[in-house]
Amino acid sequence: MNNNDKQFVMLHDEKRCIGCQACTVACKVINDIPEGFSRLQVQIQGPHLDEKGNPHYQFFRVSCQHCEDAPCVSVCPTGASFIDENGIVQVKKILCIGCDYCVSACTYHVRYINPTTHMADKCNFCADTRLAQGELPACVTVCPTDALLFGRLDSPLVQTWIKQKSVYQFQHENIGKPHLFRRKECHQGDKL
Repeated sequence: MNNNDKQFVMLHDEKRCIGCQACTVACKVINDIPEGFSRLQVQIQGPHLDEKGNPHYQFFRVSCQHCEDAPCVSVCPTGASFIDENGIVQVKKILCIGCDYCVSACTYHVRYINPTTHMADKCNFCADTRLAQGELPACVTVCPTDALLFGRLDSPLVQTWIKQKSVYQFQHENIGKPHLFRRKECHQGDKL
């Protein structure tokens, strides 16, 4: 992998997200995901009580974290799972034997064996479809509330967003640093 500051990251504003699933649908269509499987999901969390005691819900993106020390990569016996020069955890289909090791190793449970191809599949930020054409991932372009931002870690927009209040990375213990940033609260005046 090259300089970590140049890698791609995804940012999800859980307060702006309305759980509409447009991102999930766009991903399924663009990446030809079989029925009953998905590269990403948006799960509801709550209700939580606000400062006035009113219930509200937040939405949590479940997709590949693109970990620096990805366990799915280290267990792959063929080298099919790898981290590319952009920091994206990828699956090289020609090398994948469908052994399921990477699926079992992923503590975030975001990989699956495609029942049609019998190969591992997961979110790759649409690297082989949209990114290859210079476009943003499908989930980002369809979000009606601008709850998703995608870019290089060193870009000024991404750095501004990360430095705002309530930004965190959901990380399991002893698993490499995720490259999916999240914001739980959106304060008046904050901008994505």
